[in-house]
Amino acid sequence: MSEQKSYIFGPVPSRRLGLSLGVDIVPFKSCSQDCVYCQLGQADCPQTIERKSFVPIDDVITELKAKLEQGVKADYITLSGSGEPTLNSDIEEFIDRIRSITDIKIAIITNGTLLNIKAVRDGCKKADLIVPSLDAVDQKTFEAINRPHKDLVFENLVDGLVAFRSEYSGDYWLEIFIIDNVNTSNEHIEKFKKLVEKINPDKVQINTAVRPTAKAGLVPVKAEKLKEIAEKIGEKAEVIIDFKRLDDFRNEIESANQKILDMLKRRPCSLEDICAGLNVRRNFAIKHIEVLMADKKIATEVISEKTYYSVPIE
Repeated sequence: MSEQKSYIFGPVPSRRLGLSLGVDIVPFKSCSQDCVYCQLGQADCPQTIERKSFVPIDDVITELKAKLEQGVKADYITLSGSGEPTLNSDIEEFIDRIRSITDIKIAIITNGTLLNIKAVRDGCKKADLIVPSLDAVDQKTFEAINRPHKDLVFENLVDGLVAFRSEYSGDYWLEIFIIDNVNTSNEHIEKFKKLVEKINPDKVQINTAVRPTAKAGLVPVKAEKLKEIAEKIGEKAEVIIDFKRLDDFRNEIESANQKILDMLKRRPCSLEDICAGLNVRRNFAIKHIEVLMADKKIATEVISEKTYYSVPIE
């Protein structure tokens, strides 16, 4: 008997949202981009811009209702998680159904690439908070950082962000992910400043790499530099990284990596084995596996069309 799929996760503490109760409404890593900083790891499927009814609404709402009836507290119910939520063509109905069972505010964490589509904007307008991303200032940096679907154009992304602002009355926070020597030049920062003025969000949140990312080797930009960038972008900009907790994050990463290594030293395991053995979500396991693979601490072997991970024999 197969295990029933779970769509609800958390509540988890969020640097931006307080306690966030997550709702997954797209399959794992279904996204219009494959960002180098993605915490879900490298995509094993191509980027997509095709919107679908990916998951059964009734099942998701039933699970959410049961969670809420257990007395779970949250500051936001957040549509995010395993991929790009605006790819789900039922996003408006999801928000309406969530509203019918709770007064908790609804947030959408999105890459913003589909906001140039009116149906997407109409659905997202029903949320209390939307947090889209803007990590580039032109097509070149867009492709370098976000690795978008081949049909996505940077100017259309900006147009969608501007159009949404003109139609939306809720909280609108723009996130900018900073990568050293990629989007940190004076020219980049000046262009970010102009784009922020054009989009006119309520806040601009400056972020950088903290946890394991899809592309190995990305390190956090120093606090002083992020603060300098925020000041140049303008008074709406703030640095959301708590640098005092970076050591805690590093310790968490090292601890999780070691637990996976200890497990693999005993025997080769599939991704499902690791998730079950450590009682963790698939995306959590994948991002740590990719870090260990990049460091050549684990190897893979395909047996009967299934991938197994192991610690190489020295």
